[in-house]
Amino acid sequence: MSDARRGYKRTEVGVIPEDWEVKPLRQISPAQSVGLVINPSTYFDDKGTVPMLVGSNVAPNRISWESARRITTQSNAALSASRLAAGDLVTVRVGEPGITAVVPECLHGCNCASMMIVRQHRSFNSQWLCHVMNSASGLAQVEHVQYGTAQKQFNISDAVNFSYQFPPLQEQEAIAQALSDADALIESLEQLLTKKRQVKQGAMQELLTGKRRLPGFKDKWSTQSLEQISAFITKGSTPTTYGFGWTDSGVTFLRSECVSEHGLDLNEAMFISSGAHRLLRRSEVRAGDILMTITGNVGRVIILDPGFPEANINQHIARIRISAGHVDPRFVFHMLTPPGVRSYYNSITTGQAYPQISLAQVRSTEISIPPLTEQTAIATVLSDMDADIAALETKLAKAYQLKQGMMQELLTGKTRLV
Repeated sequence: MSDARRGYKRTEVGVIPEDWEVKPLRQISPAQSVGLVINPSTYFDDKGTVPMLVGSNVAPNRISWESARRITTQSNAALSASRLAAGDLVTVRVGEPGITAVVPECLHGCNCASMMIVRQHRSFNSQWLCHVMNSASGLAQVEHVQYGTAQKQFNISDAVNFSYQFPPLQEQEAIAQALSDADALIESLEQLLTKKRQVKQGAMQELLTGKRRLPGFKDKWSTQSLEQISAFITKGSTPTTYGFGWTDSGVTFLRSECVSEHGLDLNEAMFISSGAHRLLRRSEVRAGDILMTITGNVGRVIILDPGFPEANINQHIARIRISAGHVDPRFVFHMLTPPGVRSYYNSITTGQAYPQISLAQVRSTEISIPPLTEQTAIATVLSDMDADIAALETKLAKAYQLKQGMMQELLTGKTRLV
């Protein structure tokens, strides 16, 4: 790599290498147009074989075409202006404006609606341009001209004048290859994560219902309510009600947003003073407690890991503290996480504008419980799967960060590959 600190010039798109140019989109591609602008549903045909791509099929650098509606070959022939070729770029115009992907070989000859089409040309690398258009600076240009409130969109007359840094073709190809390799890693991790989540869902369905028993376990299960197996089920309150304000540090205060679909999210937490915490002692939480959202998006559940420091909760969270000695809190947590449990809670909510369930409804929730040794064995299997999934999620997040860093370095020429 050459020294990125030498041979640069300042341009309207920022500082770029001296041998790079700045070009508007209309000079990079020989043609830009809009896909079918009328409602595409008039062309959809259950017997059709040609995918008709719309904005929802397009993600950054990726087209999910399997779920796309189809049109007939006759309709596709009649809609020649919006027919796509491999290597063309499609950009979402309505909804998530600016998101761009390259048409792969398997979609050569398909069609599209309400998207900007950027035609391929041998003078530029389509994958490189796609990454540039999806970059923060590329999307910023779209945001600058987009309009609409319910549905954001932009006009192609504005888009053709978007300016992009333009390296020599050989460097475009090198950049595209490096970023495509990063995309391939991300996609492989996403696929593996999806598979592991599916495996865990299958294991939960079998192990938590007793459909499959772990080796060595044959005893019958019993049915008990959460109130029967808990030391105390309560909810929190708002410190400001008692005259306490928020603090910059102190005791962690968990809001319902902290109980997320993917576990505890401390980014949404706040802080209260030790004095406020002492006053609100009834709703303190600690390691091993199960927390459940009881207002809004009800039924989200987490368990506080070993070593979690003492904290407090607001009134939108129920604290379930399992009695020591006879029931494994981890088993109860897993019993409360299947989609069917969430569906049950959503079916018994009250209040239309702000759905909620009561502590009485939480306490009366019944679950099937095997002997303690089997509880622990099941909980260990599922918790190990959760740990594996969490590690993969961390790896995926790092891959995303690496890709973003590469884009910032390579697309601006700060780091050179040729």
